[in-house]
Amino acid sequence: MLAYVLKRLLLMVPTLLGVLLITFAVVQFVPGGPVEQYLAEARAGTGGGSAEGGGFSYRGGQGVDPKRIEQIKALYGFDKPAHERFFQMLGQFARFDLGKSFFQNKPVSQLIIEKLPVSISLGLWTFFISYLVAVPLGVAKAVRAGSRFDLLTTLLVLVGYAIPGFVLGVVLLVVFGGQLQWFPLRGLTSGNWDELSWGARIVDYLWHITLPVTAMVLGSFAVTAMLTKNAFLEEIRKQYVVTARAKGLGERQVLWKHVFRNALIPIITGFPAAFIGAFFTGSLLIETLFSLDGLGLLSYESVIRRDYPVVLGTLYLFTLIGLVTKLISDLCYVWVDPRVKFD
Repeated sequence: MLAYVLKRLLLMVPTLLGVLLITFAVVQFVPGGPVEQYLAEARAGTGGGSAEGGGFSYRGGQGVDPKRIEQIKALYGFDKPAHERFFQMLGQFARFDLGKSFFQNKPVSQLIIEKLPVSISLGLWTFFISYLVAVPLGVAKAVRAGSRFDLLTTLLVLVGYAIPGFVLGVVLLVVFGGQLQWFPLRGLTSGNWDELSWGARIVDYLWHITLPVTAMVLGSFAVTAMLTKNAFLEEIRKQYVVTARAKGLGERQVLWKHVFRNALIPIITGFPAAFIGAFFTGSLLIETLFSLDGLGLLSYESVIRRDYPVVLGTLYLFTLIGLVTKLISDLCYVWVDPRVKFD
């Protein structure tokens, strides 16, 4: 086990380097970098930002004083060769220094912390509601396999899975937010949040989060529900279940004491990835649609504005968390089922 863990940890290093190298190389050829945006804003009289570092080679600025361009490139750190900037970035990431935003003049880590509560709200509600609905539904479908209930719920689950979350979000906004006006159209809380009591704050928060969570949940529990059903059906047909029934055990005892533990192995081992992912995989379209300022919207705006420290910093952090979470998920197989051997 120790050798397996060490091997996986060592393999994370080239994986991280590969992801960062490919992304860094791609952004070298993307037009409209921060220097160009700075010059465009300067021409429009709106000023510009200031920061250090970056990953873009400027190739524009015709008609502008070359000395001025060189000063701006030096301001963003683009006066250095690409390979030197890449290794400088790796040195910062090794110290868990994610850099500083070009346009918001804040450390990337601070931006992530500021946006994290919104993504946590969406992700955790989606995670818990999805599993609380999907697992009992999957068990019920397995017990009643082939019945009308099974066919009807399968149809509903697949329809919900086929409808994109942002399309459902638009429908919910138009019907319940616009026509009926039962729910707010934007934001996570009301403007008078600070003036409300704790009870009123909870109600206000739940009132705002209902529509976006509904849009995300309806399509997210389909895979878990069908996986639970198939896992239970596979276990129900095994010999130990027939033996338990032959010994006179009741159906409920057979199902929940014997089948349930073994059937939930693939579900439980997916908990770490799903739980950690709830913090960092907020839906971009849902956040934009409901005007929720979370990590998804931060990533999108960073790409649009070519804010490369934010793009590369968040990519590094999320990739590292994803690799560690995947390792934890694999180790959960041994914790849940000691018969699993990685060698």
